[in-house]
Amino acid sequence: MASVLGDTTCSLHPDRQSTARCPTCRQFYCAECITEHDGRLTCASCLRSRSESSEKGKMERRWVIAPFVQFALALLLVWVLFYLFGETLGDVPDDFHDGTIWE
Repeated sequence: MASVLGDTTCSLHPDRQSTARCPTCRQFYCAECITEHDGRLTCASCLRSRSESSEKGKMERRWVIAPFVQFALALLLVWVLFYLFGETLGDVPDDFHDGTIWE
């Protein structure tokens, strides 16, 4: 493998000799273009795509929960409004229904 690295150049800097190969995209990179993340060597573009996909996964999980929370809150709001409306109707005096209140 040392001979393979010695014969290749960086994918981003063609004038520099490669020092490592990204295990994800299989491209060769120089020491400035490769970085270590979570104990693995990776290039900046693969690291960026990995972080974007993890952020996207978090957003998707958040949006999966959000409709259920919104539905529960809407149901609670409707229940409270109907309860308050019923309490208001229950507080109406009986004379109102007899028609004697208007006389």
